[in-house]
Amino acid sequence: MPGSRSSLETLSEVVASACFAASQLARAVADNPFEASTFAGGPPVDDAAMRRALHAEAAPLLALSLTTAAYHLNLCATCCHYTASGITRDLERTASTSAGRPVPRRLSDAQYQALRSLAQGGATMQTRGRGSAMVCTPDFTVITIATFQSLDKRGLLHLDTSVPLYKGRSVTVTAEGHHALDRHSTSKCAATAPSAAATAAKGPRR
Repeated sequence: MPGSRSSLETLSEVVASACFAASQLARAVADNPFEASTFAGGPPVDDAAMRRALHAEAAPLLALSLTTAAYHLNLCATCCHYTASGITRDLERTASTSAGRPVPRRLSDAQYQALRSLAQGGATMQTRGRGSAMVCTPDFTVITIATFQSLDKRGLLHLDTSVPLYKGRSVTVTAEGHHALDRHSTSKCAATAPSAAATAAKGPRR
């Protein structure tokens, strides 16, 4: 949702910290001397001097790995709290923004069909012959560039311009776009309901 970048960053730190901790724990397992088990054909480890040598070599490595893992796990927990707080804050801000959101202009049938098709996900804009652009949707709905631009100017769509057009830029419906879809559906139902009720009240023709 808009304004949630900081929450995404703390969430990425959760994943990174967890991965670092797992790596250090794996390193500790690798550095464990496993003195109770030996390799076939290897030297015996029942000698006290050898055990002391193994312990002396492994102890600082294990301590470092476990200390580092504990640090990253603690950081991971802190980032989890920040992420949870950020999600709550973002949801509250979006809810308050939606409450005071201006009513969008009514969509035409063509715009509504295009927006509904784009809302299914997976839509892209890409080039075709002679450098012209086309919008590809999951259900193969034909969307003209004029219709796309009219929806884009209203802030109902988001086009990922960070990707070259020849590779296909993803098209997503914004929160404003979903709000416009919901409002269009609601108004359409409200318009058809009285008509249906009036028809029922007249009764069958004789």
